[in-house]
Amino acid sequence: MKSKWKKIGNAALFLAIMLLTFYTVFKEQDMPQLLASLSSMNILCLAGVVFLAVFFVCAEGSMIWYLLKARGGVSSLPRCFGYSFVGFFYSAITPSATGGQPMQLYYMKKDGNNLSDSSVILMVVATIYKFVLSVIGILLLGFWYGPLIGYFKGYIYLYYLGLTLNVVLVIILVMVMMYPISIKRIIVFFDRLLVKMRILKPSRARERKVTEFIFSYDAAVKYLRANKGKIVLVTLMTFLQRGSAFVVTALVYAGLGLSGTSLFTVILVQAAVYIAVDMLPIPGAQGITELVYVNVFNTVFINNTLAASMLVVRGINFYLLLIISAVITAIFSLTGKKKEEITIENEQNENT
Repeated sequence: MKSKWKKIGNAALFLAIMLLTFYTVFKEQDMPQLLASLSSMNILCLAGVVFLAVFFVCAEGSMIWYLLKARGGVSSLPRCFGYSFVGFFYSAITPSATGGQPMQLYYMKKDGNNLSDSSVILMVVATIYKFVLSVIGILLLGFWYGPLIGYFKGYIYLYYLGLTLNVVLVIILVMVMMYPISIKRIIVFFDRLLVKMRILKPSRARERKVTEFIFSYDAAVKYLRANKGKIVLVTLMTFLQRGSAFVVTALVYAGLGLSGTSLFTVILVQAAVYIAVDMLPIPGAQGITELVYVNVFNTVFINNTLAASMLVVRGINFYLLLIISAVITAIFSLTGKKKEEITIENEQNENT
Protein backbone atom coordinates (compact mmCIF):
# COMPACT_ATOMS: atom_id res chain seq x y z
CA MET A 1 0.00 0.00 0.00
CA LYS A 2 2.87 2.39 0.85
CA SER A 3 4.48 1.61 -2.50
CA LYS A 4 1.20 2.31 -4.29
CA TRP A 5 0.74 5.69 -2.62
CA LYS A 6 4.38 6.55 -3.27
CA LYS A 7 3.90 5.88 -6.99
CA ILE A 8 0.74 7.98 -7.02
CA GLY A 9 2.58 10.78 -5.22
CA ASN A 10 5.49 10.68 -7.68
CA ALA A 11 3.09 10.73 -10.63
CA ALA A 12 1.14 13.65 -9.17
CA LEU A 13 4.34 15.60 -8.51
CA PHE A 14 5.55 14.88 -12.04
CA LEU A 15 2.27 16.06 -13.62
CA ALA A 16 2.12 19.17 -11.44
CA ILE A 17 5.66 20.19 -12.42
CA MET A 18 4.93 19.45 -16.08
CA LEU A 19 1.76 21.57 -16.15
CA LEU A 20 3.44 24.41 -14.27
CA THR A 21 6.39 24.27 -16.67
CA PHE A 22 4.18 24.42 -19.77
CA TYR A 23 2.13 27.26 -18.32
CA THR A 24 5.20 29.31 -17.38
CA VAL A 25 6.95 28.82 -20.71
CA PHE A 26 4.03 29.26 -23.08
CA LYS A 27 1.72 31.72 -21.27
CA GLU A 28 3.16 34.73 -23.10
CA GLN A 29 3.86 33.03 -26.42
CA ASP A 30 2.26 34.03 -29.71
CA MET A 31 0.64 30.68 -30.48
CA PRO A 32 0.06 31.33 -34.23
CA GLN A 33 3.74 32.28 -34.57
CA LEU A 34 4.76 29.23 -32.54
CA LEU A 35 2.70 26.92 -34.75
CA ALA A 36 4.11 28.59 -37.86
CA SER A 37 7.67 27.95 -36.63
CA LEU A 38 6.85 24.32 -35.89
CA SER A 39 5.25 23.81 -39.31
CA SER A 40 8.39 25.17 -40.99
CA MET A 41 10.55 22.46 -39.43
CA ASN A 42 12.40 20.34 -41.99
CA ILE A 43 10.85 16.87 -41.92
CA LEU A 44 14.19 15.08 -42.39
CA CYS A 45 15.72 16.95 -39.45
CA LEU A 46 12.65 16.12 -37.38
CA ALA A 47 13.03 12.44 -38.25
CA GLY A 48 16.70 12.70 -37.29
CA VAL A 49 15.74 14.12 -33.90
CA VAL A 50 13.37 11.20 -33.25
CA PHE A 51 16.04 8.70 -34.34
CA LEU A 52 18.70 10.22 -32.05
CA ALA A 53 16.30 10.34 -29.11
CA VAL A 54 15.51 6.62 -29.44
CA PHE A 55 19.17 5.85 -30.14
CA PHE A 56 20.14 7.54 -26.86
CA VAL A 57 18.05 5.11 -24.82
CA CYS A 58 18.87 2.04 -26.92
CA ALA A 59 22.60 2.80 -26.67
CA GLU A 60 22.43 2.24 -22.93
CA GLY A 61 20.58 -1.02 -23.56
CA SER A 62 23.31 -2.17 -25.94
CA MET A 63 25.95 -1.46 -23.29
CA ILE A 64 23.98 -3.43 -20.70
CA TRP A 65 23.64 -6.32 -23.17
CA TYR A 66 27.36 -6.23 -24.06
CA LEU A 67 28.47 -6.42 -20.43
CA LEU A 68 25.71 -8.84 -19.44
CA LYS A 69 26.64 -11.19 -22.26
CA ALA A 70 30.28 -11.11 -21.11
CA ARG A 71 29.09 -12.20 -17.65
CA GLY A 72 26.94 -15.03 -19.00
CA GLY A 73 23.60 -13.20 -18.86
CA VAL A 74 20.53 -14.65 -20.56
CA SER A 75 18.75 -11.52 -21.82
CA SER A 76 18.60 -10.73 -25.55
CA LEU A 77 19.54 -7.36 -27.05
CA PRO A 78 15.87 -6.26 -27.54
CA ARG A 79 15.17 -7.20 -23.92
CA CYS A 80 18.13 -5.06 -22.80
CA PHE A 81 16.71 -2.19 -24.85
CA GLY A 82 13.61 -2.70 -22.75
CA TYR A 83 15.59 -2.45 -19.51
CA SER A 84 16.91 0.90 -20.70
CA PHE A 85 13.42 2.24 -21.45
CA VAL A 86 12.20 1.02 -18.06
CA GLY A 87 15.11 2.82 -16.42
CA PHE A 88 14.33 5.99 -18.39
CA PHE A 89 10.69 5.93 -17.29
CA TYR A 90 11.32 5.49 -13.57
CA SER A 91 14.28 7.88 -13.60
CA ALA A 92 12.05 10.52 -15.20
CA ILE A 93 9.30 10.33 -12.61
CA THR A 94 11.43 10.06 -9.45
CA PRO A 95 13.53 12.81 -7.82
CA SER A 96 17.26 12.71 -8.74
CA ALA A 97 16.47 9.79 -11.08
CA THR A 98 16.63 7.37 -8.14
CA GLY A 99 14.01 4.91 -9.38
CA GLY A 100 15.54 3.80 -12.66
CA GLN A 101 18.26 1.34 -11.67
CA PRO A 102 16.28 -0.52 -8.96
CA MET A 103 13.54 -1.26 -11.50
CA GLN A 104 16.07 -2.30 -14.13
CA LEU A 105 17.66 -4.64 -11.61
CA TYR A 106 14.24 -6.02 -10.68
CA TYR A 107 13.42 -7.03 -14.26
CA MET A 108 16.94 -8.28 -15.00
CA LYS A 109 16.72 -10.59 -11.99
CA LYS A 110 13.19 -11.67 -12.93
CA ASP A 111 14.43 -12.64 -16.40
CA GLY A 112 16.90 -15.06 -14.85
CA ASN A 113 20.09 -12.98 -14.78
CA ASN A 114 22.43 -13.25 -11.81
CA LEU A 115 21.61 -10.58 -9.23
CA SER A 116 25.19 -9.64 -8.34
CA ASP A 117 26.29 -9.56 -11.99
CA SER A 118 23.31 -7.37 -12.90
CA SER A 119 24.10 -5.03 -10.02
CA VAL A 120 27.73 -4.74 -11.09
CA ILE A 121 26.82 -4.04 -14.71
CA LEU A 122 24.32 -1.32 -13.85
CA MET A 123 26.82 0.28 -11.46
CA VAL A 124 29.57 0.20 -14.09
CA VAL A 125 27.27 1.77 -16.70
CA ALA A 126 26.16 4.47 -14.23
CA THR A 127 29.72 5.25 -13.13
CA ILE A 128 31.00 5.57 -16.70
CA TYR A 129 27.95 7.69 -17.60
CA LYS A 130 28.75 10.19 -14.83
CA PHE A 131 32.46 10.03 -15.60
CA VAL A 132 31.90 10.93 -19.26
CA LEU A 133 29.60 13.80 -18.33
CA SER A 134 32.19 15.08 -15.84
CA VAL A 135 34.98 14.91 -18.42
CA ILE A 136 32.89 16.86 -20.95
CA GLY A 137 32.02 19.42 -18.29
CA ILE A 138 35.65 19.93 -17.24
CA LEU A 139 36.76 20.26 -20.86
CA LEU A 140 34.11 22.91 -21.51
CA LEU A 141 35.19 24.80 -18.40
CA GLY A 142 38.86 24.60 -19.33
CA PHE A 143 38.79 25.27 -23.07
CA TRP A 144 35.49 27.08 -23.64
CA TYR A 145 35.16 29.24 -20.53
CA GLY A 146 34.61 32.59 -22.26
CA PRO A 147 31.73 31.49 -24.52
CA LEU A 148 30.29 29.45 -21.62
CA ILE A 149 30.04 32.56 -19.45
CA GLY A 150 28.66 34.52 -22.39
CA TYR A 151 25.78 32.10 -22.96
CA PHE A 152 24.95 31.26 -19.33
CA LYS A 153 25.43 34.74 -17.83
CA GLY A 154 23.67 34.76 -14.43
CA TYR A 155 22.88 31.05 -14.62
CA ILE A 156 26.53 29.99 -14.67
CA TYR A 157 26.24 29.01 -10.99
CA LEU A 158 23.93 26.18 -12.06
CA TYR A 159 26.64 24.91 -14.37
CA TYR A 160 29.19 25.02 -11.53
CA LEU A 161 26.73 23.21 -9.26
CA GLY A 162 25.84 20.54 -11.81
CA LEU A 163 29.47 19.86 -12.69
CA THR A 164 30.50 19.76 -9.03
CA LEU A 165 27.75 17.28 -8.15
CA ASN A 166 28.73 15.02 -11.05
CA VAL A 167 32.43 15.10 -10.16
CA VAL A 168 31.71 14.47 -6.47
CA LEU A 169 29.46 11.52 -7.34
CA VAL A 170 32.14 10.01 -9.60
CA ILE A 171 34.73 10.40 -6.83
CA ILE A 172 32.40 8.74 -4.30
CA LEU A 173 31.64 5.85 -6.66
CA VAL A 174 35.33 5.30 -7.40
CA MET A 175 36.20 5.49 -3.68
CA VAL A 176 33.51 2.98 -2.85
CA MET A 177 34.82 0.65 -5.54
CA MET A 178 38.47 1.08 -4.58
CA TYR A 179 37.99 0.99 -0.80
CA PRO A 180 34.81 -1.04 -0.12
CA ILE A 181 35.75 -2.00 3.45
CA SER A 182 36.49 1.59 4.53
CA ILE A 183 33.25 2.83 2.99
CA LYS A 184 31.36 0.03 4.74
CA ARG A 185 32.80 1.16 8.09
CA ILE A 186 31.72 4.73 7.42
CA ILE A 187 28.19 3.66 6.48
CA VAL A 188 27.92 1.40 9.54
CA PHE A 189 29.19 4.23 11.76
CA PHE A 190 26.52 6.65 10.53
CA ASP A 191 23.86 3.95 10.65
CA ARG A 192 24.62 3.29 14.34
CA LEU A 193 24.76 7.03 15.02
CA LEU A 194 21.31 7.53 13.49
CA VAL A 195 19.99 4.58 15.50
CA LYS A 196 21.32 6.12 18.73
CA MET A 197 19.70 9.44 17.77
CA ARG A 198 16.46 7.45 17.22
CA ILE A 199 16.18 8.69 13.65
CA LEU A 200 16.42 5.10 12.41
CA LYS A 201 15.35 1.86 14.04
CA PRO A 202 17.76 -1.09 14.40
CA SER A 203 17.47 -3.30 11.34
CA ARG A 204 19.39 -6.41 10.39
CA ALA A 205 17.84 -6.21 6.94
CA ARG A 206 19.37 -2.76 6.44
CA GLU A 207 22.79 -4.03 7.57
CA ARG A 208 22.50 -6.91 5.12
CA LYS A 209 21.65 -4.51 2.29
CA VAL A 210 24.69 -2.39 3.13
CA THR A 211 26.90 -5.47 3.02
CA GLU A 212 25.42 -6.57 -0.30
CA PHE A 213 25.92 -3.07 -1.67
CA ILE A 214 29.60 -3.08 -0.74
CA PHE A 215 30.17 -6.59 -2.10
CA SER A 216 28.57 -5.55 -5.42
CA TYR A 217 31.00 -2.69 -5.77
CA ASP A 218 33.89 -4.95 -4.79
CA ALA A 219 32.85 -7.31 -7.57
CA ALA A 220 32.68 -4.35 -9.94
CA VAL A 221 36.32 -3.48 -9.17
CA LYS A 222 37.44 -7.01 -9.96
CA TYR A 223 35.38 -6.96 -13.15
CA LEU A 224 36.93 -3.64 -14.22
CA ARG A 225 40.46 -4.88 -13.57
CA ALA A 226 39.90 -8.10 -15.49
CA ASN A 227 38.09 -6.51 -18.45
CA LYS A 228 39.79 -3.18 -19.15
CA GLY A 229 39.25 -3.51 -22.91
CA LYS A 230 35.49 -3.92 -22.47
CA ILE A 231 35.33 -0.93 -20.14
CA VAL A 232 37.24 1.23 -22.63
CA LEU A 233 34.76 0.22 -25.35
CA VAL A 234 31.77 1.02 -23.10
CA THR A 235 33.34 4.40 -22.28
CA LEU A 236 33.68 5.21 -25.99
CA MET A 237 30.10 4.09 -26.55
CA THR A 238 28.99 6.36 -23.72
CA PHE A 239 30.74 9.35 -25.33
CA LEU A 240 28.84 8.55 -28.53
CA GLN A 241 25.58 8.20 -26.60
CA ARG A 242 26.12 11.50 -24.77
CA GLY A 243 26.99 13.25 -28.02
CA SER A 244 23.81 12.02 -29.71
CA ALA A 245 21.72 13.87 -27.12
CA PHE A 246 23.61 17.11 -27.73
CA VAL A 247 23.33 16.84 -31.52
CA VAL A 248 19.52 16.85 -31.24
CA THR A 249 19.45 20.60 -30.60
CA ALA A 250 21.79 21.26 -33.54
CA LEU A 251 19.44 19.28 -35.81
CA VAL A 252 16.50 21.37 -34.59
CA TYR A 253 18.50 24.53 -35.28
CA ALA A 254 19.23 23.39 -38.83
CA GLY A 255 15.67 22.14 -39.30
CA LEU A 256 14.24 25.57 -38.49
CA GLY A 257 16.41 27.07 -41.24
CA LEU A 258 18.50 29.19 -38.88
CA SER A 259 22.07 30.36 -39.40
CA GLY A 260 24.59 32.64 -37.69
CA THR A 261 25.69 30.19 -35.00
CA SER A 262 27.80 27.17 -35.90
CA LEU A 263 26.22 23.77 -35.30
CA PHE A 264 29.25 22.81 -33.21
CA THR A 265 28.57 25.77 -30.90
CA VAL A 266 24.93 24.70 -30.54
CA ILE A 267 26.12 21.21 -29.57
CA LEU A 268 28.49 22.62 -26.94
CA VAL A 269 25.82 24.89 -25.46
CA GLN A 270 23.38 21.98 -25.22
CA ALA A 271 26.05 19.87 -23.52
CA ALA A 272 26.53 22.64 -20.96
CA VAL A 273 22.78 22.88 -20.34
CA TYR A 274 22.60 19.12 -19.77
CA ILE A 275 25.48 19.21 -17.30
CA ALA A 276 23.85 22.08 -15.39
CA VAL A 277 20.55 20.27 -14.78
CA ASP A 278 21.52 16.57 -14.77
CA MET A 279 21.94 16.13 -11.00
CA LEU A 280 19.18 18.41 -9.71
CA PRO A 281 16.61 16.60 -7.48
CA ILE A 282 13.56 17.28 -9.66
CA PRO A 283 11.65 14.54 -11.54
CA GLY A 284 12.88 14.64 -15.13
CA ALA A 285 14.67 17.95 -14.34
CA GLN A 286 11.39 19.53 -15.44
CA GLY A 287 11.01 23.26 -15.13
CA ILE A 288 14.68 23.94 -14.47
CA THR A 289 15.71 22.46 -17.85
CA GLU A 290 13.23 24.66 -19.69
CA LEU A 291 14.23 27.70 -17.63
CA VAL A 292 17.93 27.26 -18.36
CA TYR A 293 17.24 26.44 -22.02
CA VAL A 294 15.27 29.61 -22.79
CA ASN A 295 17.80 31.81 -21.02
CA VAL A 296 20.92 30.23 -22.52
CA PHE A 297 19.65 29.78 -26.09
CA ASN A 298 17.83 33.13 -26.40
CA THR A 299 20.60 34.53 -28.61
CA VAL A 300 20.88 31.35 -30.68
CA PHE A 301 17.26 30.67 -31.65
CA ILE A 302 16.13 34.01 -33.04
CA ASN A 303 13.06 35.27 -34.92
CA ASN A 304 10.58 33.77 -32.44
CA THR A 305 11.94 30.23 -32.83
CA LEU A 306 13.12 29.76 -29.23
CA ALA A 307 9.89 28.32 -27.84
CA ALA A 308 9.41 26.15 -30.93
CA SER A 309 12.93 24.75 -30.64
CA MET A 310 12.46 23.94 -26.96
CA LEU A 311 9.11 22.29 -27.67
CA VAL A 312 10.72 20.00 -30.25
CA VAL A 313 13.88 19.27 -28.22
CA ARG A 314 12.13 18.54 -24.93
CA GLY A 315 8.98 17.16 -26.56
CA ILE A 316 10.89 14.46 -28.43
CA ASN A 317 14.00 14.04 -26.30
CA PHE A 318 12.03 13.70 -23.06
CA TYR A 319 8.24 13.55 -23.30
CA LEU A 320 8.03 11.31 -26.39
CA LEU A 321 10.62 8.99 -24.86
CA LEU A 322 8.64 9.03 -21.63
CA ILE A 323 5.49 7.89 -23.46
CA ILE A 324 7.40 5.13 -25.27
CA SER A 325 9.04 4.11 -22.00
CA ALA A 326 5.69 4.04 -20.20
CA VAL A 327 4.28 1.68 -22.84
CA ILE A 328 7.32 -0.61 -22.68
CA THR A 329 7.24 -0.56 -18.86
CA ALA A 330 3.56 -1.58 -18.96
CA ILE A 331 4.42 -4.44 -21.33
CA PHE A 332 7.22 -5.52 -19.00
CA SER A 333 4.80 -5.54 -16.08
CA LEU A 334 2.23 -7.62 -17.96
CA THR A 335 4.75 -10.13 -19.31
CA GLY A 336 6.32 -10.32 -15.87
CA LYS A 337 3.01 -11.30 -14.34
CA LYS A 338 2.54 -13.99 -16.97
CA LYS A 339 5.99 -15.40 -16.24
CA GLU A 340 5.21 -15.43 -12.52
CA GLU A 341 1.96 -17.30 -13.17
CA ILE A 342 3.78 -19.85 -15.37
CA THR A 343 6.44 -20.35 -12.70
CA ILE A 344 3.79 -20.93 -10.01
CA GLU A 345 1.92 -23.37 -12.23
CA ASN A 346 5.13 -25.32 -12.93
CA GLU A 347 5.95 -25.48 -9.24
CA GLN A 348 2.44 -26.72 -8.45
CA ASN A 349 2.68 -29.37 -11.16
CA GLU A 350 6.03 -30.54 -9.82
CA ASN A 351 4.62 -30.77 -6.28
CA THR A 352 1.68 -32.86 -7.47
